[in-house]
Amino acid sequence: MSWIESLLMGLLQGLTEFLPISSSGHLTIASALFGVNPEQNLTFTIVVHIATVLSTLVILWREIVWIFKDLFTGQSWKSYDSLNYGTKYAINILISMIPVGIVGLLLKDTVERIFGSGLTITGSMLLVTALLLAFSYFAKPRQKETISRWHALWIGVAQAIAVLPGLSRSGSTIATGLILGNRKENLAQFSFLMVIPPVLGEALLDAKDLIGMDAATTEGISAGVLLIGFLAAFLAGCAACKWMISIVSKGKLIWFAVYCAIAGTLTLILS
Repeated sequence: MSWIESLLMGLLQGLTEFLPISSSGHLTIASALFGVNPEQNLTFTIVVHIATVLSTLVILWREIVWIFKDLFTGQSWKSYDSLNYGTKYAINILISMIPVGIVGLLLKDTVERIFGSGLTITGSMLLVTALLLAFSYFAKPRQKETISRWHALWIGVAQAIAVLPGLSRSGSTIATGLILGNRKENLAQFSFLMVIPPVLGEALLDAKDLIGMDAATTEGISAGVLLIGFLAAFLAGCAACKWMISIVSKGKLIWFAVYCAIAGTLTLILS
């Protein structure tokens, strides 16, 4: 992998991880166009995923500190209703992780086979993303003040299904939350915070696999190239995360639906 390919892949990962247009789908398309497959190079994959997680921590550090402060503040643990808001928020994030944890443990090999099945499924899932975003845009939300445990679970199910290439994780989780009637202002923040534990867990599992793999699997990529990919993904992730929170608050997801529809159609034509 050259430095320009690392730069482009890093920028693509950082931008599309937060924008509702599917990072996995765009990386699959870019890999086909450039003849580069980052999924075959675990080192690069781990580096850019960690970069996007760090960008989330930088943009949402106040919210993360608030959650931890509430967790360690004296409170009654007799029931869920007796807990403070930050602790309830943390519990909802844990609940949202259950579906993706099940998929990761039981269906990891199946998902990996799907990723290697070509551009047809990527194009199809981009069209599904477009339909989901359009439906959430035209649905009449009830604007609930807080995300309930039940809704957190359904948003987690959407995240688990979005492991399919072309089906946007942020788009699926935010659209699902909107359809369930949650406030737009709360959903982007929750969507980005809930992805931190699964992505870090996936990176750790990939790192474990990397240790036992042959050195030839990761040769051809230097530390400098990795650094370029990391910085590109981190800076693009910071910009996209902040921008996406503003976009969701203004309810302008319909333009991403149009983009995904066009991208999905072109991908199917070219596949």
